[in-house]
Order: sequence, then C-alpha cells, then structure tokens
Amino acid sequence: QVHLVESGGGLVQPGGSLRLSCAASGNIFVINAMGWYRQAPGKQRELVAAITSGGATNYADSVKGRFTISRDNAKNTAFLQMNSLKPEDTAVYYCTADPLITLRPRAYWGQGTQVTVSS
Repeated sequence: QVHLVESGGGLVQPGGSLRLSCAASGNIFVINAMGWYRQAPGKQRELVAAITSGGATNYADSVKGRFTISRDNAKNTAFLQMNSLKPEDTAVYYCTADPLITLRPRAYWGQGTQVTVSS
C-alpha cells in the first residue's frame, strides 16, 4: 500500500503563487507516475498535471504555462508549483500515484488539500 500526504494548500489572492507538496510512504518502490487532480464544488474531478519517473509530463490546458509539476525521487515527494493563480483554480487538490507508466495516475490517492484563490 502507498500512503500519500499533501501539504501547502491555503488561501491566496488572484495572481499569487502556492507550492503543493506530496510525500509518499509505504510501498514506495512500486511508484512510477505521480500526479495532481483537483475538484471544485459542483464539478467533476480533473487531472491537473502528472509526471512519470522518467520525467515525462502532462498538463491540463487550463494550467499550462502557470503550473509546474516536479518530483524528488530520492525523497519520494512530488510538487506542484502554481503561479498566476485564478479564482477558477479554487478546488481541493489531490495527489496521486500509480505503479504504471501513465500520465493519468489514479491507483493511489491522498486526502486532498484545499486551495482557495480569492481577494
């Protein structure tokens, strides 16, 4: 089993930045891909960004050029740097991991961290 814990969420003004972190523990050597999904109130959960162990990345069109996903394999941690935040980025953000080489990792999920973009 893989356990994922997110941190770094909070309240930020439009145009601001936040950096989310995701620490993995447990059976971490099975992890290949890691990613971030989000779910806003009344909306379906959507993929934000993903990264494989080889460094391939995938981004939602709505965040391209503003968000950057990265990972530190030695520390079993993934990051999501979010810049130029907009009110529509407000959502619960979930970290995910997957044993597969996939750019839509969904096997394991964290509990989520709230990001609120508001003035």
